[in-house]
Amino acid sequence: MREIVLDTETTGLDPASGHRIVEIGCLELVNHLPSGRTFQRYLNPDRDVPEDAFAVHGLSAVFLADKPRFADVAEELLAFIDGAPLVIHNAEFDIRFLNTELTRLGLSALATDLAVDTMLLARRKFPGSPASLDALCRRFNIDNAARSLHGALLDAELLAEVYLELIGGRQAGFDLEQAEVRAAAAIVAAQGPVRPPRPHTASLEELVAHSALLDKLKQPLWRM
Repeated sequence: MREIVLDTETTGLDPASGHRIVEIGCLELVNHLPSGRTFQRYLNPDRDVPEDAFAVHGLSAVFLADKPRFADVAEELLAFIDGAPLVIHNAEFDIRFLNTELTRLGLSALATDLAVDTMLLARRKFPGSPASLDALCRRFNIDNAARSLHGALLDAELLAEVYLELIGGRQAGFDLEQAEVRAAAAIVAAQGPVRPPRPHTASLEELVAHSALLDKLKQPLWRM
């Protein structure tokens, strides 16, 4: 099963007010585990970056001025997603921004029903507890020391670990199974080459000799 963990950074909270995406980060999962494939782009929003947004992600208008626009990466992004379910923390926020950009380009919007919202998963699993990404990293002992500022790809990588914990943990049985396979292989290697078993059934000559030996014994147990 293929899934895409996705995160965005933006200039603000509402695309209807003219706010734009400034970074997209995606990470591919296959059977819930990272495959190593990622997609990350900084984007020129063609507008200023308010101070409160800059305080969150540290991406300034000057830094973003020479970066591609969403239109330049849209097809590449859609090819990377390729219809896979999206794993997003607070999915409504990111999908609203993405679909605003896609609609502006005349492209099909992303299906909201294919999104897995990890914030909702966390709130159902831990009702009343904080459900931010940082709070979930603390709950699951996931190292987020590098997250001094938000970053789309870094947050997607952390979210992939959080998601794995939310859906049931790291499946210790999988590691145990691999350990058993490695242990069995080590035993076979230590035993050396396999030799066919030797026959253990007594021959006729051995039976005759055994009977002659018993004749020499007084009340042998083997004949009682």
